[in-house]
Amino acid sequence: MNDKRPLEETVKKSELKKACTNCGAELKYKPGTTNISCEYCGHEETISIAESGFEELELYPFLQEMGSQKHSEEISMLHCKNCGADQHVEENYKSLHCVYCGQPLVIADAYKENWILPGAVLPFQIDKKQSFAIFKKWVNSLWFAPNNLKKASLDPQFTKGLYLPYWTFDAQLYASYTGQRGEYYYETKRVRNANGKMVTQQVRKTRWYPASGQVSGFVDDTLIKASHQKAGRIPGKIAFWDLKKLQPFNSGFLSGFVTEKYTIPLKDGHLHSKEVARDIATRWCMQDIGGDTQRVTSMDMKLSEETFKHILLPVYVSAYRYNGKEYNFFINGENGNISGTRPYSFWKIFFAVLLGLMVIGTIILLSKK
Repeated sequence: MNDKRPLEETVKKSELKKACTNCGAELKYKPGTTNISCEYCGHEETISIAESGFEELELYPFLQEMGSQKHSEEISMLHCKNCGADQHVEENYKSLHCVYCGQPLVIADAYKENWILPGAVLPFQIDKKQSFAIFKKWVNSLWFAPNNLKKASLDPQFTKGLYLPYWTFDAQLYASYTGQRGEYYYETKRVRNANGKMVTQQVRKTRWYPASGQVSGFVDDTLIKASHQKAGRIPGKIAFWDLKKLQPFNSGFLSGFVTEKYTIPLKDGHLHSKEVARDIATRWCMQDIGGDTQRVTSMDMKLSEETFKHILLPVYVSAYRYNGKEYNFFINGENGNISGTRPYSFWKIFFAVLLGLMVIGTIILLSKK
């Protein structure tokens, strides 16, 4: 049976626009609050937060493609033909540009796609005005930057608030291990120093003892990147968020911002999380072994009660092209940390070097008089 419902009836929750009751304009999320507000008349409404908190989803039913429909929905995606980024925008498409490369996006290029509904979102804590101030301070601090860089990096049309997708994994961890505990001791030896004299020196050595045991504990919120983020462009320097500020997902937090869809499947994210869990288990084993140094020669790790969430984390992105090259600047939307790549002005460097040579030449000439 064909579904002949009007298009308006098939639009999913995350794409619904909230209109201002006073003037009819679109309400957008106000960073640092739990409100959506109207940019025209100032009217505000509170975003309802689920009292039940986050819902941790059982991992294996999703990996086995069972039960996923309950927590998935259809959203419209815009695909950038220039750099390949897939973006969902919780606002009307007006003069929209790709957050990564700045190329225009066309509504005709939109397509529908299912995604696993986010379980939590860390809302933006700083607004675009504050991000401009951070950009300005950083850009003005750059030596030998082209003059037009300072203008472009602060142009609102090239700066977007972007929610990045991540997976988080929880699990009970159990591991049994065998290894060795090392304890240091010192022997006194006579050695010849750099001056050729014989001196006494303490030499550290290690006695090794066999060790074995079991460790267990809860691994909470292992954070795994859920998109390739355009060849890993999001700098590790800013990729730290306070996950205690996560809120249960509500599409109101996305209003006025771009959301990048995950491109790393849940299965691949889970495999990566197991590698992280193994590193955690190894550290626990070494702590359990004790001594001055440790070796883990074998370890059998098991994970149980595994759950996951799809979460969204905030950054501001400014894309800029200079002399045919692409540059990006990033600000953590929660704490304001900034990082980016930058071009250099050939002429500024040239004239600085020339001026330096002139100063050196003048000093040489004066010293000869």
